[in-house]
Amino acid sequence: PDIDLFNAGIRPAINAGLSVSRVGGAAQTKAIKSVAGRLRLDLAQFRELEAFAQFASDLDQATQNQLRRGERLIELLKQPQYSPLSVAQMYIILFAGNSGVLDPLEIGQVSAFKDQLFSYIPTKLKTFEEKLATGAKLEKDEEAQLLEALKDFRDNVFTG
Repeated sequence: PDIDLFNAGIRPAINAGLSVSRVGGAAQTKAIKSVAGRLRLDLAQFRELEAFAQFASDLDQATQNQLRRGERLIELLKQPQYSPLSVAQMYIILFAGNSGVLDPLEIGQVSAFKDQLFSYIPTKLKTFEEKLATGAKLEKDEEAQLLEALKDFRDNVFTG
């Protein structure tokens, strides 16, 4: 565990940039591997930009957007003790973070978004939940459908 991450309230306090495990990748389903790889890269870039941004006064819009997304991804990864997630929940929320669905939200809304989304999954995203529970990876057209469903949830269902 990373003490700085732990003290910042990020639990489990695992630095994805430093945490390398041959066993970890083998234990993941294909679906989780597909979203975790992108997440690992985004978080590593975020950490570098975050360090750079402390010394830079004028950041371009693309850098600001990348920092905003990184902040939301960090918030997304916070998990209360004794609150395990299903494979489908993990995939869907990581997919939402990777695809920019959370970008318009304020940091303080991310936790409520997760909670409401987890209640929404069994009712409106059942087909995705069932497929992901088998460990199968979503096809491109299914990912596009999921992205649209997540945007619809954010814009029309989420009460923030």
